[in-house]
Amino acid sequence: YINNYIVYEAVCNLSLDDFIYELGFRESTNRYYVVNTYGYLGRYQFSYRTLRNLGFKVSKKEFLQNELLQDQALIQLLLHNKQLLNKTIKEYDGKYVNGIRITESGILAAAHLLGPYRVKRYLKYGEIAQDGYGTTVTDYISHFSGYSLNLG
Repeated sequence: YINNYIVYEAVCNLSLDDFIYELGFRESTNRYYVVNTYGYLGRYQFSYRTLRNLGFKVSKKEFLQNELLQDQALIQLLLHNKQLLNKTIKEYDGKYVNGIRITESGILAAAHLLGPYRVKRYLKYGEIAQDGYGTTVTDYISHFSGYSLNLG
């Protein structure tokens, strides 16, 4: 139990910066200029539609060439998803669903991957959605569990 406690404590000390780095790594190996086979853009693999919905009125080329803009878009999306999922986060944070520990950071990472609706469907009905490459909502919920995001 001591070892599990130490591991748990280490996970809880992970910050927003750690979360951003790991999310960028999982999405693009932290490459700002990459476009995947589905057309998702940059370090965090944004769809152009999501960028437009967040209010970013730039071309794909401009977005790919601007690292700061990509980082800003990620923070804006995290805040947007947190607002949409606030009730869900309060209901599930700290609980286990199908053996997976649910945390705010895991929920927000999964929402980045597949959208807030699919995260809610998993938590409420156990529906395991996946992206075009086979990464599941549960992959992100569990992998990104326990970061301290302090998004407000």
